[in-house]
Amino acid sequence: MTNRSSGILLHPTSLPGKHGIGDFGNSAYEFINLLNSLKQSLWQVLPLCPVTSGYSPYQSPSAFAGNPLLISLDFLQSEGYLSSEELKCEFDSTANYVDFKKVETWKMARLRDAFNNFRKKAAEEQQEMLRQWCNTQAFWLDDYAIFASMKTISGEQSWTEWPTAWKNRNYVELRDFRNKYEAEINFHEFVQWHFFKQWAALRKYANQQGIQVIGDLPIFVAFESAEVWSNPDLFELDDDLQPKVVAGVPPDYFSESGQRWGNPLYCWDKMRDDGFAWWKKRLNSLFEQFDIVRVDHFRGFENYWEIPAAAHTAIEGNWKQGPGMEFFEEIQRELGELPIIAEDLGLITQEVNALREKCGFPGMKVLQFAFSTENSSYLPHNYSNHKTVVYTGTHDNNTTLGWFSELSEVEKERLRVYVSKNVQEESICYELLRLAWSSTAEIALAPLQDLLNLGGECRMNLPATCGGNNWSWRCSQEQMKTLEQHWISQLTKTYGRNLD
Repeated sequence: MTNRSSGILLHPTSLPGKHGIGDFGNSAYEFINLLNSLKQSLWQVLPLCPVTSGYSPYQSPSAFAGNPLLISLDFLQSEGYLSSEELKCEFDSTANYVDFKKVETWKMARLRDAFNNFRKKAAEEQQEMLRQWCNTQAFWLDDYAIFASMKTISGEQSWTEWPTAWKNRNYVELRDFRNKYEAEINFHEFVQWHFFKQWAALRKYANQQGIQVIGDLPIFVAFESAEVWSNPDLFELDDDLQPKVVAGVPPDYFSESGQRWGNPLYCWDKMRDDGFAWWKKRLNSLFEQFDIVRVDHFRGFENYWEIPAAAHTAIEGNWKQGPGMEFFEEIQRELGELPIIAEDLGLITQEVNALREKCGFPGMKVLQFAFSTENSSYLPHNYSNHKTVVYTGTHDNNTTLGWFSELSEVEKERLRVYVSKNVQEESICYELLRLAWSSTAEIALAPLQDLLNLGGECRMNLPATCGGNNWSWRCSQEQMKTLEQHWISQLTKTYGRNLD
């Protein structure tokens, strides 16, 4: 995959910018330049898919589409599809959080302006490029564009509340809908074209600067998604197309009552019948977008927590057998080597470890978990395999500074014995990154918040909760500038990471 390397976890929405949210514009290119100057070779992002209420990238209306809010409007202006007048806005460029509702309303309106201008001004060559791209992506784009259009036309109703003919995908009604709402469908195609065009250019630039991009695959899809609507037979639904059972995890480190995610579960037997064709398309699409893919909740391929849909918490669930090694062997036969990082946190069994090892995928170690017990497996001296990815913390953890402030005295004492008796708030981020970078793990990663020594108010997500500041933290331009001479460069050199 990659030899002794390191990098930074930062979702593009957290980049600085003037339109209320980070995007694929100039700030993203500047961040890649920063990574290069800091001697880093990896940039990890969260899922880049569209978001809905709650704005979690792990609950998306599409497993294939891209998030329109990440499109750079400045780049659309440079192509002649938006004017400076149309881009006038009143967002505070120094704000520390994304106001998703405000951003979504304003930015989607601007994308519609760009689409209307494209229809009026675009040369035939550009229009033909769009048509050709749509043809190559038709296997997912056709259903997604119709689904997104029906959502808009229905006033954002659940697809199970649509007219019966829409809900059940009646062929004649779908044909008539395409004819009647062609412009709306074309709008969503236009948006996706620009998303993937801009992302491809950004990733290419990253690779040219020696930066590999790590993407993220949520194992499950949202019920309110084009995939469930267009492939109901692949999911555990009842006769009314409602979930019979849903996904989640039992009580764990993050929640005493477990987590009831609510995603519909797969009909693995049905998927097995056609050689996991849907999964092959999904994974191939991701491998075209990223250099490496982190598979969220990897253990779900060995066994997964099945919760009755009527249950209000995850406590009432049961473990069910996943597709196991058969799945990965079938995928590898078609796609070849799978550059995957397996997210194997939480309650992990010997069977899950055996599956991951047989696949040859590196697992994850999180240092914030390392001091809650004596001689934890998350401590670097217990890493039995260098083919490991170590994190100070992930998007679901507190920032390292926030974590340190909440440690018990017993945990702090373990930390000081292991790292340094002088560890204090002002030095904890440095010490935990030093521990990660000096470890034998093949890959070391840290959230940008830890390089900036930021507190718990800047954490990306608090699992088992909705709303608040989840997913909305942003880095300011001034904070980015403070990183230009950061000590991470010396740590990276000292511990032999990212060597040419």
